[in-house]
Amino acid sequence: MNATISNNGLPNFNPVSGNSGNGPATAATAQPDSGGTLPPAGDQVKLTDSARALQAATHPGDPAAVIDPQRVAQVRQALADGSYQVNPGRIADRMLALDQQIGGTGKA
Repeated sequence: MNATISNNGLPNFNPVSGNSGNGPATAATAQPDSGGTLPPAGDQVKLTDSARALQAATHPGDPAAVIDPQRVAQVRQALADGSYQVNPGRIADRMLALDQQIGGTGKA
């Protein structure tokens, strides 16, 4: 199966090194759209709220990312003695909310 992937209007850049480790080195045939110059130094990156939340959650010092050892022990005990109750409706609701949030529909 062959598929062509377009650059969606983004500029084409020549590779810095000749070999990326994925096979033999080949010369790039596409030339940069901007005449070979680098983008201006004033470029900015703007993160979405979701990206900021994900980044904040990965930091161990974040209070929201702290694991409650007592709750973990309670869940382990409930799993061990068979008293843990699963609420499929609640799971489905949260999965749908997550799907809407990821999809950007904002209907959660």
